[in-house]
Amino acid sequence: MKTREKGKIPARTSLLGFGCMRFPINEDGKINRPETMKMLDYAYEHGVNYIDTAYPYHNYESEEVVGQWVATKPRDSFYLVTKSPTWMCKDIADFDRILEEQLTKLQTSYVDFYLLHALSRERWEHIKEMNLLPHLKSVLDSGKVRRIGFSFHDDYEVFEEILNAYDWDFCQIQFNYMDTEIQAGIRGYELAKSRNIPMTIMEPVKGGMLANVPDEIQAEFRRVHPDWSDASWALRWVGGHDNVQTVLSGMSTMEQVVDNVKTFSEIEPLNAEEQATIEQARQLFQARIQVPCTGCRYCMPCPFGLDIPKNFRLLNTAHVYNVQAAQKEGYDAMDVTAKASHCQKCGACKTKCPQHIDIPAEMEKVVREFEK
Repeated sequence: MKTREKGKIPARTSLLGFGCMRFPINEDGKINRPETMKMLDYAYEHGVNYIDTAYPYHNYESEEVVGQWVATKPRDSFYLVTKSPTWMCKDIADFDRILEEQLTKLQTSYVDFYLLHALSRERWEHIKEMNLLPHLKSVLDSGKVRRIGFSFHDDYEVFEEILNAYDWDFCQIQFNYMDTEIQAGIRGYELAKSRNIPMTIMEPVKGGMLANVPDEIQAEFRRVHPDWSDASWALRWVGGHDNVQTVLSGMSTMEQVVDNVKTFSEIEPLNAEEQATIEQARQLFQARIQVPCTGCRYCMPCPFGLDIPKNFRLLNTAHVYNVQAAQKEGYDAMDVTAKASHCQKCGACKTKCPQHIDIPAEMEKVVREFEK
């Protein structure tokens, strides 16, 4: 497993980080704990030492499950990462209370990396109103948190303001070969690099969209490297950036864990031919994707029962992979309240979307695709 040591508080982390927001689930929607433990163990035994969870993941169950795993391992043998849901904090007391709750669920006395979760303009203004930044020193001094950073979903200008506002130990952005010009993007990456602030990367496979590419792209990928999976191409592109400390992958099957471990055990910067192949893939993809949804589920739950990510996933899959009939079958099988046509256009989801998608408007595309 390739590792990198970066930051003013150095940490030698595995280049592959285990993102804990897409664990395998049972029919009741709860995490499949035995399979999850096997996956975490395999990753750990093959050198993955960066375990990334968050307060709301899996309907607040992820931290508890990760805590069960943490209790089985020497605490100094891995880096534990979680995030503060600042939008749920009215004041500093709430911030501290939630941190204590997280430590209890994680069965630990400290976290190695702690992020202010999913910052946007609105959430940043709330943090300033709370006067939270001056309090972070006491959190670090307490020993309960060893490094402070933030994860980000908004425009570059907001990223620049946040990066300049505090002496961050690290930051986390969405970055993949399809998303270089949105959110923080490549400009945000270069800015953080110039400030010697290491980055962890989320959505390197764009919510799975880059893990099963169209036939014409796949043929070119296989011509250049017959043994690289589609996901491996995406992960290698991200990992080739030298200010990246860790690349997070939200793995939901053992097959994904094994493939990603292989990728990050042999990863090297892409050569000119490989870069050109990625650029060709980017252009073909951009022409196919209908809605830039990553399936993060920050928009959920919908107050009217709509399954927002599933509607967009069916639409995108239909167009990206030319499987309209199969996706229509999936749509027809959905509960009527979960379908796009049940959207009441209340707008509750719009402010929650990290991609700033006009969700009610885009639902009309789904209706046209599958119901007309």
